Amino acid sequence: MSRLFGSVRARATLAATLVVAVALVAAGTAVLMSLRSNLIGEAGTQAEQSARAVAAELAARTPYDQLSGLDGDDRPVQIVDRDGTLVAASQDLQRIEGTATAEVTPRPSAPDDDDDDDANDSGDSGDNSADSGDSDDDSGTSLAPGEIGGGTTFSNGSATIDGDAEDYRFAAVDVGTAGGGRLTVTAGAPLAAEHSAVDTTLTGMLIGLPLLLGVVAGVTWLVTGRALRPVEGIRREMAAITASEDLTRRVPEPATHDEIARLASTTNETLAALEASVERQRRFVADASHELRSPIASLRTQLEVAAAHPELLDLDGAVEDTVRLQRLAADLLLLARLDAGERPADARVDLAAMAREQAAGRTGVTVDAEPVEVTGSRGQLGRVLANLLDNAGRHARERVTVTVRREGARAVLAVADDGEGVAEADRERIFARFVRLDAARSRDDGGAGLGLAIARDVAVRHGGTLTAGTAPAGGALFELRLPLAG
Repeated sequence: MSRLFGSVRARATLAATLVVAVALVAAGTAVLMSLRSNLIGEAGTQAEQSARAVAAELAARTPYDQLSGLDGDDRPVQIVDRDGTLVAASQDLQRIEGTATAEVTPRPSAPDDDDDDDANDSGDSGDNSADSGDSDDDSGTSLAPGEIGGGTTFSNGSATIDGDAEDYRFAAVDVGTAGGGRLTVTAGAPLAAEHSAVDTTLTGMLIGLPLLLGVVAGVTWLVTGRALRPVEGIRREMAAITASEDLTRRVPEPATHDEIARLASTTNETLAALEASVERQRRFVADASHELRSPIASLRTQLEVAAAHPELLDLDGAVEDTVRLQRLAADLLLLARLDAGERPADARVDLAAMAREQAAGRTGVTVDAEPVEVTGSRGQLGRVLANLLDNAGRHARERVTVTVRREGARAVLAVADDGEGVAEADRERIFARFVRLDAARSRDDGGAGLGLAIARDVAVRHGGTLTAGTAPAGGALFELRLPLAG
């Protein structure tokens, strides 16, 4: 069960079903309340019409036994005087609740007698509960003879007529009689239609709600399954890539141009970057192994010869191979640190002073520099300049020039030589690792091909650039551009 509801599809289906269920219950409750209110209001209107019809007959001094509202239909009617005494009621009325009096057997008297009694009691303030809707009675005044009160009091109750018990909506209306008396007419309208409509609606809701929720759950399950199908395809392909370690494979990209399509595209871009990184690392390890093999083999050969024939020991060659091995190991270690994302220091470095320090002791190197400060690692930036000077020294005929200047918000350090230069097609390739353009050049003269690669990586990690171009003298021109300090 926990695994089932651990899926996005199941959670989305459950959430959608719950939201729809809450909305339907709220809407159904509102519909039932509105329907019940409307039907009760309609029944109250009918009851009021019946009560006012009887009151009109009383206002016309119709005797009780001739009132049309008491002829025994299914609507109960009561007539009480201001003392609460039942003076007339519907025929066959056996029980009544919810009105001013529960009596069903009247004490007959002529309307004229009632009027006389009411006239004598006109000052009496003892009114029954059914008179609460008449504003005249509430103020203690009496209605004029033949006047029907404008207020109506409504209540709910039940009555039994000729053995049939039902719920009713009652309406009570006051009417004035001769002599200042008052009678209260209470008539009822059955609520059977209201009960029937509410019960039918409720039954329909109880049957339809589960069916509708089932439809919502099913549609949501299908829609989310269809929407998440590409995600499952991406997951399966990623699992296969992980198991096979084949980084050339790619996940399928749906043609929907939505978030899932963008996820697949980003995943493929990540796989491509990872493949390039692994391939670059593989080539790096292979090239490093190849470059390390030569000086180590040469050094071992010289040591083995020296062990067998001490007089044949080439001490200078052994030292040279050891130095070359040491430099190559240092280059590889620096590249490894750069690849690991090592951040440069935040020291302030004067490029002019550094250029003069690096140029000191080098033959044919001249410096033309203005004081310019940048922020970064002094050791790494010094390594960049040293590599550029080493590269220029190997290719220059006579002269190497170092210049430092400002260009807007950047410092520019340029190293130019008067050699043969770099062909335009090779100006990016020379920054790749272990690349040497002169295949015929000996390893002793040409190095391992890591100097320019290290220089480019250091420049990028300092927020700058390193580019190759043509010097004014026709040789190679390397320009390092870095943001100014501060």
